[in-house]
Amino acid sequence: MTTEELLLKQFGTPLLTLQQVAHLLNRSPDGLRITLSGDNPVATQLRPARRRIGRRILFSITELSRVIDQGTGEE
Repeated sequence: MTTEELLLKQFGTPLLTLQQVAHLLNRSPDGLRITLSGDNPVATQLRPARRRIGRRILFSITELSRVIDQGTGEE
């Protein structure tokens, strides 16, 4: 199973809320929000996954799985 398939099975939807992404990355929602507003490697990788629907910000599982599979690239 691919990472994308596992995430779809776990969450049951192709778009995740900020709270779900924070849980997935083992971060607090506020911490993730602050990270995304900054200029850092994690924010740069996660920004393409963001989708705006009305006032809500959701994250594409396809893009998130790509980021998870690639890692941060920092070692």
